[in-house]
Amino acid sequence: MVDADSLRTTREAYDAVAPVYAEMFSDSLRDRPLERGILGAFAELVRAAGAGPVADLGCGPGYVTAHLDELGLKAFGVDASPAMIALAREAYPGLRFEVGSMAALDIADGELGGVLSRFSLIHTPPHELPALVAEFRRILAPGGHLLLGFPATDGPSFPTQAYDHKVATAHRWEPDHLSGILRASGLAETARLVREPEPTDQRQFREVQLLARRT
Repeated sequence: MVDADSLRTTREAYDAVAPVYAEMFSDSLRDRPLERGILGAFAELVRAAGAGPVADLGCGPGYVTAHLDELGLKAFGVDASPAMIALAREAYPGLRFEVGSMAALDIADGELGGVLSRFSLIHTPPHELPALVAEFRRILAPGGHLLLGFPATDGPSFPTQAYDHKVATAHRWEPDHLSGILRASGLAETARLVREPEPTDQRQFREVQLLARRT
């Protein structure tokens, strides 16, 4: 069950900062070779399976959706913020973008070959995460691939940790804990990339890219 108040607060906060956000992060993949690498691997796995299109959930202004398209995927974006979706449609008129909640997607069971959730889990309250992961599995075809990006906690003793985010309250996740939630929902981890923070990074969090497959 999704907290409607939490969702509304997050949506309104991102609506308010959408133009600034798009300007700040439109080229954020440029200096992230490791992340580009795992996005490339994700795209190759989805193409090899031939199981359907890919949803970029929490797509924001659409630049990662566009990157997936460049990698040869039939990608579309979904975001709860109408302002973000308006910017994505303006920037990438040839791609499909929809307003929607990750927790209740207007996508048929087993329709997708891949799901990307790149740092869009961070505003999900911890008790709601299993239901969200179950929704991801529902829309994936058997053998479909899921790629999650998220900030890690300070260690195994901390399954989740809240932190101050400029837009709305956010959460970090312990990778093994999150992998266990995936496994309980029928999604098997297949690979994991952990990036240690650079000394110049504003937040000294490890960043995790976790790849899984629907069993």
